[in-house]
Amino acid sequence: MFFEYPYLLWLLVIPVLLVIRYLWVEIKDRRPHLRVSGSDAWKAGGRSVLEILRHLPFVLRTAALCLIIICVARPRSSTQAEKTDTEGIDIVFAMDVSTSMLARDFEPDRLSAAKDIAIEFIAQRPTDRMGIVVFAGESYTQCPLTTDRATLINLMKEVQTDLIEDGTAIGNGLATAVARMKDSDAKSRVVILLTDGVNNMGEIDPEMATEIAKTYGIRVYTIGVGANGEAPYPVQTPWGIEMRRVPVEIDEALLKTIADGTGGRYFRATDNTKLSEIYGEIGKMEKSRTTVDSFPVYKDLYKNYAIAALVCLLLEVLIGVLLRRMPC
Repeated sequence: MFFEYPYLLWLLVIPVLLVIRYLWVEIKDRRPHLRVSGSDAWKAGGRSVLEILRHLPFVLRTAALCLIIICVARPRSSTQAEKTDTEGIDIVFAMDVSTSMLARDFEPDRLSAAKDIAIEFIAQRPTDRMGIVVFAGESYTQCPLTTDRATLINLMKEVQTDLIEDGTAIGNGLATAVARMKDSDAKSRVVILLTDGVNNMGEIDPEMATEIAKTYGIRVYTIGVGANGEAPYPVQTPWGIEMRRVPVEIDEALLKTIADGTGGRYFRATDNTKLSEIYGEIGKMEKSRTTVDSFPVYKDLYKNYAIAALVCLLLEVLIGVLLRRMPC
């Protein structure tokens, strides 16, 4: 707390002088008295409550004067506030939802791990617009670009396999993601394309989709998910779910071409930890630009002192009335 007009606090000398005057004049020289032949009768009576209470109005009046002087000096407090001017990034997740994403080389499986880690990534970037595109044999937009984190996370949780024709249409997935942000005016536009397979379906060739992304200045980070060699995959049999070892086939050459052609980078994730590290690395490379201006925010505190002064004055009047009505 500080005072806007601290020099006015010198006025507190006035109540100090009033107290001195009261102690000297009112109590010592002008105290009611009576000349008698002896003082034994007065000593026996002691000091009554009324005698003590008669000083209370003066105390309240002096306290009110002090509080008023403090109000006039304008007490204030200040806090340092920050004004943040952010320039976000547009990011679209292009996620493979083919049935091969149910392989169990990730915990609990590739698709669930990809969703959980993507949700963590979303939560750490509050100023960016993000969207979701899913693809298998074809592609569609699960969520357009938005800053609504709750909606985005809920729609990410709803991503699953078997909603569209099975297959891996990488070109379609990338083209749909590019279409979602081609009209964006963001300074940085990014696609995070995640797949575990080889392009085997779709009307749009991945190389053509790459050229389209490059034309619009969209950077593509590609992620190949899958363990090296073979991975356990759940297969439905007449006797229930059976885990079988299937070879992991990722077209890494294509994913590197897409990333290199758009100024992005290719990553290979072989487990949950590695995938989480990849998203962290992408997050470091794609930082939102933030400008912070600091400025003080002031708050006036005189109201509390003014209320206290008013209470003191009201109590002084009330006690004065009561004292006048009390029998001597």
